[in-house]
Amino acid sequence: MRPKSKLSLTALSLSALFLLAACGEGDEQAGGQQMPPSAVGVIELKAENIPIISDLPGRIAPTRIAEVRPRVTGMLVERVFEQGSMVEAGDVLYRIDAEPFRVQVESAKATLQRAQSVQLQAKQTLDRQQNLGSRNVVSTQQVENAVAALAQADADVAIARANLASAELELNYAAVKAPISGRIGRAMITEGALVSSSNAESLATIQQLDPVYADFTQTAGDLIKLRRGLESGALSSSDAEAATVTLFYDDGSEYEHKGKLLFQEATVDETTGQVTLRGEFPNPEGDLLPGMYVRVKVEQGVQRNALAVPQQAVQRDNSGQASVMVVGADNKAEIRRVRTDRAVGERWVVSEGLSPGDRVIVDGFQKIGPGAPVNPTPWQGDTAEPGAQQNQAQSSQQSKAAVE
Repeated sequence: MRPKSKLSLTALSLSALFLLAACGEGDEQAGGQQMPPSAVGVIELKAENIPIISDLPGRIAPTRIAEVRPRVTGMLVERVFEQGSMVEAGDVLYRIDAEPFRVQVESAKATLQRAQSVQLQAKQTLDRQQNLGSRNVVSTQQVENAVAALAQADADVAIARANLASAELELNYAAVKAPISGRIGRAMITEGALVSSSNAESLATIQQLDPVYADFTQTAGDLIKLRRGLESGALSSSDAEAATVTLFYDDGSEYEHKGKLLFQEATVDETTGQVTLRGEFPNPEGDLLPGMYVRVKVEQGVQRNALAVPQQAVQRDNSGQASVMVVGADNKAEIRRVRTDRAVGERWVVSEGLSPGDRVIVDGFQKIGPGAPVNPTPWQGDTAEPGAQQNQAQSSQQSKAAVE
């Protein structure tokens, strides 16, 4: 019985060795199959001129504003305008009791007539004295007195005319008129009130709202950085008269009309350290109201030979350090640390770490690591991931081989 047991153990040992050898050959065959390169979407960097567009906060202000005030003292008897309506320059807004001013006009007219009659008498007297003086009937002193009397009469007439003009002007001021065209606000004083030009409170306020101003602020540090870039030649200046300004509402929607940059303040606000800029926007529909908060995008320069990558290609670690993956010369993935300056639309402007001609991986870098072989294809923007069909076909082939 013992010999037969030894033969059985030997047979089992040989079988196990054959199985191990077979498994080793299968592992070698499986190890001999290399994974195909991963398909990735890339862009080839090219230097370009990118405008420097600043996104700044601002407020809407009227282009013209005027407080309606009385120019004479009197009782308000009528409000002519409708509150909140549009008025034209010269429209009557209030009426002040005009009767006292009409009386002053009549009195000034009577004073002028009396002065003119005295002037006529003085002129006639002078003519007589001069005629008699030419015949030596009167003395020279009498002629000179007549000349002086006429001169005084002329002066009295001039004074009377000025008083009449002043009285007529005050009568005209009894009708309070709009100094500018625009939208008038609420009435600050009602009928029956006694008003005068020395009142601290105005009768109403008119604002011109087409066009309107947008006053926005920028830090002095950003302006200094921009100026240094212009001086070094890295940036080129935009034409201030041709620079367009885009306005956005508080909810982020864009205002349909473009504006233009007017000027930049020459001083810095001591409390905020910011500089005020002003843009002008058409407002035919009246959507922009004074005091409204807006955001403004303005082109302040052009960065020459700049490099930009899509934002989705940039990765950041826990410390905030930015990096991208690029395709090396041997079609292997590499990590590059980069420095991003600013966002332009859906792209980051990169100032350090990349060069023109580099192939930056935009899609597919999530499934590969440094040194991994890749199959680069041009990135097609927001379309499907490049090489998706190719990856799907490769996966099908691998599954089929594993089953066999």
